[in-house]
Amino acid sequence: MKVLVTGGTSGLGLAMASALATAGSTVALTGRSGEQAGSVAAALPGAIGIELDVCDERSVARAVDQAWSRLGGIDMLVNNAGIGMRTVNPRFMTQPQGFWQVPVDGFRAVVETNLTGYFLVAREVTPRMLDAGSGRIVNVSVSESTMHRAGFVPYGPSRAGSEAMSRIMAADLRGTGITVNVLLPGGATATGMLPPDATSQGRGFLEPAVMGPPIVWLASDDAAGVHDERIVASEFERWLAHRNGGR
Repeated sequence: MKVLVTGGTSGLGLAMASALATAGSTVALTGRSGEQAGSVAAALPGAIGIELDVCDERSVARAVDQAWSRLGGIDMLVNNAGIGMRTVNPRFMTQPQGFWQVPVDGFRAVVETNLTGYFLVAREVTPRMLDAGSGRIVNVSVSESTMHRAGFVPYGPSRAGSEAMSRIMAADLRGTGITVNVLLPGGATATGMLPPDATSQGRGFLEPAVMGPPIVWLASDDAAGVHDERIVASEFERWLAHRNGGR
């Protein structure tokens, strides 16, 4: 499986890229810094790093073209690159602010990255997958509570938008040989999106590695044809057992 993982230099993206590479997939991971992406990829078996700013159409076009050429195609796109509440309110966990207090530039940056970025990368990859006759798209999301929690503008709306877009993408691509699914951790995860001192406050956070088993499964033959599903990583084993038991 040849996989493109956006935002793959840290957090959930790195956890998924590492799990996929370890399981035998050939992975291209991206980051805004091409040097950092290359350094991170060098530590994973067979992986490559590519510079990509998901907010920039030209950067997206260049990165997808480079990934397609170097991998020899793209079987799966994992849309993961995103920025969180820390960019607009570093104290969002202890001092949430009302939507009217959010800086306009911060609002636009989060929506441009988390929603428009997913659109731009999928828009660039999908025609190539259609020409190839198959492909898989996985859009990373968050728990629904985050989408309507006080103090979570613009992050919550950006993720709600990406989920709505995922459902429409799935509808648009139904019957084409390209599948679209949503994958989310199932709770707050210990990544750079949290304040630096958050994990020391005694709260329980999921580890990014929780994303490994479901993304590896979604890249497997067993997941061929799985379409328009919303998979919660922390509940993956139970979800899969229920799915298998229902066959």
